[in-house]
Amino acid sequence: MSTSTAAAQHGPVSTHILDTSIGRPAEGVAVRIAARAGRDADWRALGGSATDADGRCKDLPAPPEGTTHVRLDFEVEAYFENIAKKRADTQQDAPANRDSGAGVFFPEVAVTFAVRPGEHYHVPLLLTPFGYSVYRGS
Repeated sequence: MSTSTAAAQHGPVSTHILDTSIGRPAEGVAVRIAARAGRDADWRALGGSATDADGRCKDLPAPPEGTTHVRLDFEVEAYFENIAKKRADTQQDAPANRDSGAGVFFPEVAVTFAVRPGEHYHVPLLLTPFGYSVYRGS
């Protein structure tokens, strides 16, 4: 499949999140997308979506023509709070969180990357309550 065909089928930007602390996709994480045309230009909010049961977010709005940089903002704090509540509901004797008082060290993850016209960008996020990693996928 050509790059332009992939972009037409999946949109120019897609992402998915794997919660590596439990080895499962992260469902229900809000993801916002913003774009700018030039390194010194202001960010323009384009909208957002949320990850599905497979941790995928395939329906992000397309960046406008002339975009040079895209930023994905992942709101992960609510996701981890929900996971902690589910664990507490099912395990009364669950071990205490390592971080005193905070359920997640990074409440938000912002990923900024450069783009070129006609290409598809898939940006996976590997996530734990105390760290994350991103890369350009295919």
